[in-house]
Amino acid sequence: MNTMLLYLHAEKTCVEEFLAVLDQEEQAMANARFSELTAITDEKIALLDRMATLDRQRETAQVALGFEPGPAGAEAAAAAAGEATRQAWTALLALAEDAKARNMRNGSMVHTHLDFTQRALHFLQSSVQLFYGPDGVRKTAGGGNRLALG
Repeated sequence: MNTMLLYLHAEKTCVEEFLAVLDQEEQAMANARFSELTAITDEKIALLDRMATLDRQRETAQVALGFEPGPAGAEAAAAAAGEATRQAWTALLALAEDAKARNMRNGSMVHTHLDFTQRALHFLQSSVQLFYGPDGVRKTAGGGNRLALG
């Protein structure tokens, strides 16, 4: 197996792991398991760091083979290495686009949850003095009997 293909397989595996973590993140948010998000975010950061390292290693290898750095050089290096390497590069690009789209979607979900929470807090902060006493019990207009409290 050629050097470029080895690097591309390593990157592909890392992006697939990242996609799995994005799925976990989406499920955690969809099922209101927000306490899981810190660990998921830590895992995402670690995978992003690993992806960056793998990208640099592949790029160093392609430059060592005489190709320019960046995606155009990777495309040329993959094409020069044969059909299997070219297909691996194409597959990696598709996975990367999928990861980018899913990460954006999850980011939108996070912002939606934050917006809802901020609006709810704003409502509660602006109306807390109107409806609730210092004991957290809803004030009644006429000071009537609080049957539910016993």
